[in-house]
Amino acid sequence: MTVPIAVIGIGADGWDGLGSSARAALGAAEVLFGSARQLALLPAEVAGERVRWPSPLVPALPDLFERHAGRTLAVLASGDPMFYGIGVTLARLFGPDALRVLPQPSSASLACARLGWPLARVPVVSVVGRPLETVLPELGDGRRLLVLSADEHSPARLAELLGRNGFGPSHLTVLEQLGGPGERVYSGNAREWRHEPGDPLNVVAIDAVADPAHPRRTRLPGLADSAYAGDGQLTKHEVRALTLAALAPAPGETLWDVGGGSGTIAIEWCRTHPDCRAVTFERLAARRAQITGNAVALGVPQVQVRGEAPAELADAPAPDAIFLGGGLTQDGLLATCWSHLRQGGRLVANAVTAESEALLLNWATEHGGELRKFQIYRAEPLGGFTAWRPQLPVAQWSVVKPASL
Repeated sequence: MTVPIAVIGIGADGWDGLGSSARAALGAAEVLFGSARQLALLPAEVAGERVRWPSPLVPALPDLFERHAGRTLAVLASGDPMFYGIGVTLARLFGPDALRVLPQPSSASLACARLGWPLARVPVVSVVGRPLETVLPELGDGRRLLVLSADEHSPARLAELLGRNGFGPSHLTVLEQLGGPGERVYSGNAREWRHEPGDPLNVVAIDAVADPAHPRRTRLPGLADSAYAGDGQLTKHEVRALTLAALAPAPGETLWDVGGGSGTIAIEWCRTHPDCRAVTFERLAARRAQITGNAVALGVPQVQVRGEAPAELADAPAPDAIFLGGGLTQDGLLATCWSHLRQGGRLVANAVTAESEALLLNWATEHGGELRKFQIYRAEPLGGFTAWRPQLPVAQWSVVKPASL
């Protein structure tokens, strides 16, 4: 029987903080994998061959473990290996039965213990290998969150990001080398952050305070149109909110946004939950660039941006929902999207021309679903008075693909 890979969580207190089971597993290992910092925490009497992680790590893992097949292996991880750690990747690659995971307290557990925060109610965002803007959707006035830093520069970069996005009054606490002899805690106001870079192993706790003068950005659909940069080609915020409600995003689901424009539907789909994914298809290169910029600025860099549909559909991740906001009258586009949609998946299409509206009517007659028409009026000045200015009416078809198709 193959001996499971021992995945050992180790804290900043090193060998002294390990229990007897973890020490025994490390002592029995013929090969020890870890970062240079983690391997240096082991005493000399742990005699296994020490192998530092290569960079980039994940693509190298299958070959690396294959080279050491048949030997007793141990992997070092920071804190809890299943909390944003290498244990998650190894379980995905080799299956949970191939591992024996021995965790230590995670950095989030230790941070909340120091701060007196309720761990179960504090969101945690990792910016290790991810854009810093990933933090933005989690921010809200009076909300607390933890950020797992990429390095010693993350606290200052976070402070600057908060200041640019209407959270300059927020209070930041940096917790370095948690649980170890070099533990250090310091804090300050984001807008007035003056601390020099410290230890690269740190967690930043944010007590978020919103600047009331800055536009408020909720995770609910319907951000102000002014939140998006670009050429003005976008689904307006009232119709956008109604469209996202019809699409009904759920955690872990993938959206195809066909005819991306400024990326509003894909972006707000992903903002509803960090596990939501979206692929947007846009013909024009300039608009693809503006979608990418808007996605990063609004904290959802996971939005994939591709070229024109249907040519780019073939190898895209399978959708749980599809939105067609443009190109409805393009020959075969609606039929192609329908064929890619899974049974039980949702399709929502918006039309503003008589031709595209007629197409939706025909499809609704054949496949069922709901037809709606929205007319939005906005108040605008008219001389010294106020008049209601109508926006273009929008016809919408929303449908769930039945299991029989």
